[in-house]
Amino acid sequence: MKRDFQLPDIIRSIGEDMKTIWISDVLNGKFDGQNIELKGWVKRSRGSNKIRFLVLRDSTGAIQCVGKKDTLGEDAFEQLKSALIESSIIINGMVNPDERADGGYELVIQSVEIIGPVNPKTPFPITESAMAAADGGETEFLLDNRHLYLRTSRMTTMLKIRSSVFGAIHSYFRNQDFIEYQAPNFVAGAVEGGSTLFEVPYFPTEKNPERKAYLTQSWQLYAEAAMPALERLYTIAPSFRAEKSRTRRHLTEFWHAEMEVAWANNQEIMSYGEGVVRKIATTLLEERSAELESLDRDLETIARYADSKFPRIRYDEAVETLQGMGVEIEWGQDLDYSKEKVLTQDFDVPHFLTHYPKIAKPFYHRVDPDDENYVLCHDLLAPEGYGEIIGGGERTWSEEEILARIDEEGTPREPYQFYIDTRTYGGVPHGGFGLGVDRVCSWLTGADHIREVIPFPRDSRRITP
Repeated sequence: MKRDFQLPDIIRSIGEDMKTIWISDVLNGKFDGQNIELKGWVKRSRGSNKIRFLVLRDSTGAIQCVGKKDTLGEDAFEQLKSALIESSIIINGMVNPDERADGGYELVIQSVEIIGPVNPKTPFPITESAMAAADGGETEFLLDNRHLYLRTSRMTTMLKIRSSVFGAIHSYFRNQDFIEYQAPNFVAGAVEGGSTLFEVPYFPTEKNPERKAYLTQSWQLYAEAAMPALERLYTIAPSFRAEKSRTRRHLTEFWHAEMEVAWANNQEIMSYGEGVVRKIATTLLEERSAELESLDRDLETIARYADSKFPRIRYDEAVETLQGMGVEIEWGQDLDYSKEKVLTQDFDVPHFLTHYPKIAKPFYHRVDPDDENYVLCHDLLAPEGYGEIIGGGERTWSEEEILARIDEEGTPREPYQFYIDTRTYGGVPHGGFGLGVDRVCSWLTGADHIREVIPFPRDSRRITP
């Protein structure tokens, strides 16, 4: 029996008690001519001994505030002058439409209260000159002061876009009846290869005094254990790769959106991958068009990614294309970033690259029953030279085949016994993929480096702040 639950009055009234007025509401014309209170931080300040122009920012926008000495009085005016950049303040004033002001409105200050003053001996270090030196990118100085750089309009924009990307992924999978599922970050074995594992000392035992664990490279193996229970499952979680790569798309800690689905083949799994990427692009157009335009991103380009079908090409075709472009590559080699960058530079939409050679992929990729030299897998390569954003495919699902593949690679069985058991007891055809959320954010925002789209980036050189 379905019940009609109603929120208690006390819960429904919570929103009514929240009186904060956002700057975006003022700029949208909701408070013309009204006296209001705004809370925020000083973005800029200038003026004379008689008038002060202060730009106040909050998480939604910025507005010019004007304070006159003869209106405020000498004490309040001096207090306003003392509000340095990034001081937190509360301003009361009247909203005045003014076409000359950015956003079309200004606030005529009637009173001001400094909540968190900034000491003039230690002014806010992220200056306009520091930003100009970075020229839209990032310098070591800005990375060293990341905790403060987050307050800049560029980083605020990136974080808002990032939030919408995460929301779109959740929305897509939940609307497809997937169940969100979590897996451990401490694991006993590798997914992508032992050379990229972060080794962690773990609690010793008598039998194993030098016991070790590893930070997970992927949710996949533990997702496959839950696949017979849930059938359609996904996660968004951090993954860790001890890669010393210093490219614009590599991090040692990154956010991974992964899915696993029972009874699906490689073609169906690619359809899910295409669906989630198109959902992300659509959501950004709906929720973050203004933010994308502030980054000089062409909305028509994003719309093309949202609306187009993604072509599918085989590995062999890609190798022939690269060789024809003068790139040195031999059949059987994996495509590293340098080769993906060349291959994708002329793409106008993402392309799936399928059917890699078996020798290039780990044991869990299912061998193509029509040609044992290949596996049923795929990478989704983003255009504009951004390269791989999804890797996935069918899994080796029978017990006989998984044992043969593990032994063929010389991988010890013991760390993967739980994984083998999932085949021993009712294994079924299945597959999944992993999507690099940070890479997708970098691609869709047009960022020069993946560090620009994550709050506190971690790579082979940086673990602070």
